Amino acid sequence: MTVSTHARFEVTDVTPRIGCRIEADKATLLGGAKAKEIREILEQRGVIVFPEISLTDEEQIAFTHTLGTFAHEEGEGLAGKDSVYPITMDERINPIASYLKGAFFWHIDGTMSEKPILASIMSGRRLAPTGGETEFCNTYAAWDDLPEDEKKTLEGLQVVHAMWRSQLYWHPEPSYELLQQWMARGRNTLPLVWKHGSGRKSLVLGATALQVVGMDIAESEALLVRLRTWATQPQFVYRHTWKLGDMVIWDNTGTMHRALPYDHDSGRLMHRTKLEGEEAFA
Repeated sequence: MTVSTHARFEVTDVTPRIGCRIEADKATLLGGAKAKEIREILEQRGVIVFPEISLTDEEQIAFTHTLGTFAHEEGEGLAGKDSVYPITMDERINPIASYLKGAFFWHIDGTMSEKPILASIMSGRRLAPTGGETEFCNTYAAWDDLPEDEKKTLEGLQVVHAMWRSQLYWHPEPSYELLQQWMARGRNTLPLVWKHGSGRKSLVLGATALQVVGMDIAESEALLVRLRTWATQPQFVYRHTWKLGDMVIWDNTGTMHRALPYDHDSGRLMHRTKLEGEEAFA
């Protein structure tokens, strides 16, 4: 475990392969002087926890701007505006809450895009009495630890991703009309192994992964499930148990994540902001 301290900015690894905690005051974060260091830590560790920092929505938006380009949400009244997005199962707060049920399964955000978001920043506003933890796995480390002969067979493989695939995890028998709505989001063919501009490589997996191109459906499913099982082994995973006011950032390009089950009537509420993507899948 490594620890470094400088002017109320203390960094501590929480597991050997993924995640760290940063103890800092609001002024340090909002001033932006540590933004470059935070981004470097995020790229190396995948997940950063700011325990009980309790930023307001306005402060979270300002902090997001220090790290990169603010990614605006889609939807009525949100396009082009700096705003937090409510992550909740309460449809009175988020009318499309049902769509978020796909988040209970391992995934990468933005697999329908050429250039996925760089990172998400999420703050705990209301918590469920039990459950509702968030898990993250390091897809860089999962790739690094694969046997060399297997790496050779995986590089060059392409995988078709579809949003509707992830929705079938929680709603396996949709109406034809609902399925058509999901399918309207299209599909995207992505590399199984992402060769990043940094020179590092990571696995591109998750609930939107539909089929390996050119592979029999059963063989494809076996490979994707085996690799997901590999990438989500305990040594690659950090589970965050939320406290009110916690803020967590994760590198969407080098991790997968999922929420753990909780009572959907509990009122659990997270506020999310995002950073626009800076690198296309390659």
